[in-house]
Amino acid sequence: MPKFATALAWQQADLLMQPVFIRVVDNFGKRLEQSTWKGTYQEVAVWAEDVPEATRSIVTQLQSQLDTATPEQADEIEAALAQLPSAHPGYLLCLQQGDRQVTIDIWQLCYQICFRNYSPVLNAMDANLTVEIDTSLIDDTGDVDWTRLDQKTRQIIDQIFSSLSASSS
Repeated sequence: MPKFATALAWQQADLLMQPVFIRVVDNFGKRLEQSTWKGTYQEVAVWAEDVPEATRSIVTQLQSQLDTATPEQADEIEAALAQLPSAHPGYLLCLQQGDRQVTIDIWQLCYQICFRNYSPVLNAMDANLTVEIDTSLIDDTGDVDWTRLDQKTRQIIDQIFSSLSASSS
């Protein structure tokens, strides 16, 4: 999870992340239509690193029990879940072409677009590393610069597809 240096940086990221996510999914869809790659999205649970596996298992078990619980049991299960940490949704794009498979973490890609010089590896290794918002994606009025956002998203997705083509040669 990115760490923000200031409340303003968090607010700017909050402004950008949904539009970035939508542009990423839209651009992947357009590129996949023109390519021989097939793509499927998968939702995954993303846990904070400090949540023990045993706790994750308990949460998963309780969540699965909600499907068949009576209303009274559901209230008890939800009360128990409220006391435990929860995962946030992550999204993977699984690309396949013949026997080749590539998995892309959509949120990491969104971070790469939203932040300057974002590195999933470096940010994962150093929990104190703060992210810097790419303020070129925000216009003079404080709103999303849609043209710049579209350009940057297309550029990064084009780089991914160029890399896929280069690695298959």
